[in-house]
Amino acid sequence: MKNHQNPRFKRTSVCLVAVSIISVGIFVAACRAAGPAKQALANHAGELDPGRAATFISYNKSIKLTPAQQKIMDEALSAIPAPCCAKNPLATCCCPCNLAKSSWGLSKYLIAEKQYSAPMVKKTILDWLHSSNPGGFTGDACFTGGCNRPFAKNGCGGMKEQELISDQRSTDPLLALMGNNRQLAEDGVQEHQ
Repeated sequence: MKNHQNPRFKRTSVCLVAVSIISVGIFVAACRAAGPAKQALANHAGELDPGRAATFISYNKSIKLTPAQQKIMDEALSAIPAPCCAKNPLATCCCPCNLAKSSWGLSKYLIAEKQYSAPMVKKTILDWLHSSNPGGFTGDACFTGGCNRPFAKNGCGGMKEQELISDQRSTDPLLALMGNNRQLAEDGVQEHQ
């Protein structure tokens, strides 16, 4: 008897075809599930303009996380050294400077509004820090007078939310509403009393 006429051979062939179809289905489903995560990260690439710092800082105050969401934020930011004080993780930093508050606020937004996981938050925050200072942070700004330098010059961007220090005019509407008096003074613009 030939193998293709054997009933046992036919059952084995049917089983192999079924397993193959199921395997392909599982693979396709896994790819689709990973797709939105990667797409979500890509969607924020244009939103990481350093001019958005004031908006991200505002999120730090306005968005409240649940305990489960806070765990995600802590996990993501504890894995990143604070760019202004590398002795501390970004989750706690050494002080609540504008750089830290912008990172905390962006993290809260990503977790609460976009349902990002800790690895996705970590990746996006690293992208945010890179876009804020493409030359990179030295991790010692707090000890070298960096508290009053803009992000792009290895600084903390100031300590007060209302006085975000920037080396360029922001396109962020919240920064304009808060008033960047220091930047106006540097540009020679007098405030009306």
